[in-house]
Amino acid sequence: MRPDIVSGATFPDYELSGHDRQRYRLSEVQGGDPMILILSRGHYCPKDFQQHQLMVQMHPQIAVAYTRIVTISTRVKRHAEVLAIAERFADVYCSVGTHPHHAHEELDIAVDELIGRTRHSKVVALGEAGLDYHYDSSPRAAQEQGLRNHISAARATGLPLVIHSRDADEDMARILEQETGKGAFPAVLHCFTGGRDLAQRAIALGLFISFTGIVTFKKSDELRAIAQSLPADRILLETDAPYLAPGRYRGKRNEPAYVVETAKVLAETRRVSPEEIARQTSENFFRLFRKVPPQAAGADKLTQSARA
Repeated sequence: MRPDIVSGATFPDYELSGHDRQRYRLSEVQGGDPMILILSRGHYCPKDFQQHQLMVQMHPQIAVAYTRIVTISTRVKRHAEVLAIAERFADVYCSVGTHPHHAHEELDIAVDELIGRTRHSKVVALGEAGLDYHYDSSPRAAQEQGLRNHISAARATGLPLVIHSRDADEDMARILEQETGKGAFPAVLHCFTGGRDLAQRAIALGLFISFTGIVTFKKSDELRAIAQSLPADRILLETDAPYLAPGRYRGKRNEPAYVVETAKVLAETRRVSPEEIARQTSENFFRLFRKVPPQAAGADKLTQSARA
């Protein structure tokens, strides 16, 4: 059966909050067959599979199967924890990198070390790294150096860099342009809330841009206008569960199922069908995360587990 919708979502974090909260981005296919989830950004633990089973039991109208999951590193010095999860599950992969909140703690992590860690078969991306001028948890000079180091590793390996950018549009655009001048590299600006100028400059450099439930909020007219204007082959969808639930569910804990609302709004904004958003975001995921195999290894087992 043709999928009804493909979108991006975030598996809820149940225990953590603040800078260390667990966040997941998934691409979902919902149709007559089980919903297929491609988790392209986040941190998780085996307990989350149990939480997923509980969610399916609570929402029987949603049949869900994980197909691929990419869990995201925030500290290289704790990468072994993330890698252990990826090694345990056949269809789970991971990134390696340092979140800007922790940039000052890992300035001793050399580019060569980042590159070396990507040689593991389960490491499919770098990051997340970037600039966060909202919290400024790390000195801005350290954030910039960390970002540039990750870009160098992405350029050398050809693996995508997951970029965090908040309240730092001009510096982010400047760095991306300067670094692209040294050689192109694949990357995505996740949970995009920047301005039109950053979006256009990022697209011009060949980057992807990912949207969350924020795009559904009543006051997000400018963000929707940006989403409408972007090339179809450069967009992704995500949630930031348990935060940023789409407008219809605002104030509630965000859930993966709610990403359907985000996808619907994006489809309306771009004047295309939900099916088209489904097809395009799925294709975009695999074009960016090229090391992730299109054929899932253990989806059937996970589906059976979720329905048990």
